[in-house]
Amino acid sequence: MPESKKNNVAEANSGSDVQPTLKVGNLTAAQKRWLKKGLEQPGGKLPLFDENGREIPARTIRACIDAGWAEPWFSNPIKPDWLVCKLTPAAFDALAARRIRKKS
Repeated sequence: MPESKKNNVAEANSGSDVQPTLKVGNLTAAQKRWLKKGLEQPGGKLPLFDENGREIPARTIRACIDAGWAEPWFSNPIKPDWLVCKLTPAAFDALAARRIRKKS
């Protein structure tokens, strides 16, 4: 492996403890819509279905979990394949900051 690539890999591995900066601009429109629904719910619970009764795509849910915007809340014993999630504190802060900036 060339030296420059070795350094990049080493730098990437050394910063593995650093949490990614959560920016609302990095989210897709579907992810933003889904996460905003959690602002209206107690405890930041995120819905399993959209306003038309369609299931939220697992891909959207997994992407938000991987990015640190949502976290699994509990396992559903009746439907174990459903991901019941809630907003993370960082997501609350970022979404609230966006709302404040939008008003000014």
